[in-house]
Parts: sequence; structure tokens; C-alpha cells
Amino acid sequence: MAQATGYEHTGDSHAGHSHGLTHNDSLQGVSTARLICAILLNQLLTVGQVVAGIYSGSVALLSDAAHNFNDANALLIAYIARRISRKQANKRFTFGYRRAEMIGALINLTLLAIVGLYLVYEGITRFFEPEHVIGSVMAYSAILALVVDVGSALLLWPRSKGSLNIRAAFFHNIVDALASIAVLVGAGAILWLGWDWVDPLITLLISGYILWQVYKMLPQAMRMLMEGTPADIDVSALMERIEENEDVVEIHHLHLWELDEEHRALETHVVIRKENAEQMEVIKQQIKKLVADEFKIKHTTLEFEFDGDEKKQCHDTQVIAEH
Repeated sequence: MAQATGYEHTGDSHAGHSHGLTHNDSLQGVSTARLICAILLNQLLTVGQVVAGIYSGSVALLSDAAHNFNDANALLIAYIARRISRKQANKRFTFGYRRAEMIGALINLTLLAIVGLYLVYEGITRFFEPEHVIGSVMAYSAILALVVDVGSALLLWPRSKGSLNIRAAFFHNIVDALASIAVLVGAGAILWLGWDWVDPLITLLISGYILWQVYKMLPQAMRMLMEGTPADIDVSALMERIEENEDVVEIHHLHLWELDEEHRALETHVVIRKENAEQMEVIKQQIKKLVADEFKIKHTTLEFEFDGDEKKQCHDTQVIAEH
């Protein structure tokens, strides 16, 4: 195996070593009070829309109520995931609990897909079995829903770009706000033109947008949970940049993955010449700085080997090898 090994993790010092996985609250821009407030707003709105939907006969309102109920659940999951992700790393989970957010995001997006498919079913059914809709009740409910949806989205906005879990919940509210506008327009068409068919049409438009958002975000959550390579990193380009170092003969046994949206990790074997043994620490620091600056990889584990020393080299020289 390797003649010399150098393990290094960029970040803060800890027990003589450094690492890039010191706890960083990725949701610090969204307070607990904001999350709880958004949950309560969406739950109350759900009750109001169900009552209004049944009374008015609007499937669009009932569908939007189901979506709002899902929003409340999504926010509740986000809150639970946030509490779990704040726990410190321990012997059972040495990387900490950051992946709790990814699990929460996956649950949110799965629920969103179910709601979207349900809305498609309801919309198509109403085309074949139309019902009269009370446009005025539909309009007032849509206005109330719009106010709540915008308010909830504003509560989540500060960290919607920094967390997939919060972004999934944020998009729930954005979709709801757009849906409320569509319902309001539809209510006007029913009131002034008598177009009851607008109600299921709006339902189908809402469901289409929901399913499109799921289609875009679900692969990202799945890739992180499967420890996939970050989407914006070309592994070949990464290897080429490291091997451009004149002291590096080659690299192999490479593993690159995302811990969460903010933390990436790299481990690889680095082959250098025996005569450069004394420069090992310098080479190590050069590689770490390179991958941190150009590829945003803060957690790096490097195992060094000497070129030509077959007895001391790793026998698995594949670039992408089983771990």
C-alpha cells in the first residue's frame, strides 16, 4: 500500500487536525419563529380554502387547499430537518447530520409530485363532470390565499437560495401564490362570463407547474443522497488540473461527492517521485489550495504513493475504483 499518507481537511483547527465540516447553520437566515409562523398560516389557510371550496363548488380551490396543506407539511418537515441538522457530529455520524436536510427535501418533493398528479386527475374529471361554481366565494378565497402565500414566501426568502430543503418549501409557496392569482382570474371569468370550464383548466395549469418544479429539483436531491459528483464539476478537468502540478505523476482511486449543498469532499491517491518525498507537504498544500479555489472543495483527503515502488504502491490503480 501507500508509502506515505497525508490526510488533510481544510477548515478550522481541531485536535491538531483541520477540517471543512465544522458546523455551519445553513438555515440561519430563517428563524424558528418564521418557520412556525409559516406553518400556522398555511394550516389555517387550508381549513379556510376547504370550507370555501366545498361551499362554492370550486375544484380549483379544493386542489389549492390540498396544495396548501402539503405546503404546511413541507414546512413542518423543513423545521424538523433543521433541528436534526444542527446536531453535532459524533461517533455514529462522523459527518454530522447535514443530510437530514436532503431527506427533508426528498420528502417535500415527493409529496409535491403526489399533489401535482392528484390535481391532474381532478382537473380532467371536472371536464367530464362539470359543476356550477360560485365565483364570488372563489374570488374572496383566492385573495386571502394570495396574501398568505406571499407572506409565507417572504418568511422563507432569506435562505431559499442556500438550502435545497428550504428552496423546495419556498417554491411550494411561490406555486401557491401563482395558483391563487390564476384562481382569482378564473373567478372573474366565471362571474362575468359564466365560464365554469375555467376552473378545471386552472387546476391543470397549476398541476403542470408543480410537476415541472419537481422534475427540476428532485434529481439534485437524489444525486446528493446517492453521494454523486457535484453537477458543476467535470472529473476529467479536475484530474487534469491536479496532474498539471509538475511534481505529480498521476492520481487514481478518486472519490468526489457532496455532503450537502455547501460542502464537497474529495479523496484520492497521489503518486509522486521518490526524490520529491521531502516536498510532500508542499505538494499537498498546493493540491488542496487548487481544488478549494477552483472547484470549491473544502474537505480533501490525500494519500501519497511513490512512483516506481511497486511493493509499496496501491494495487488498485483505477481512476474510479470501488471503495
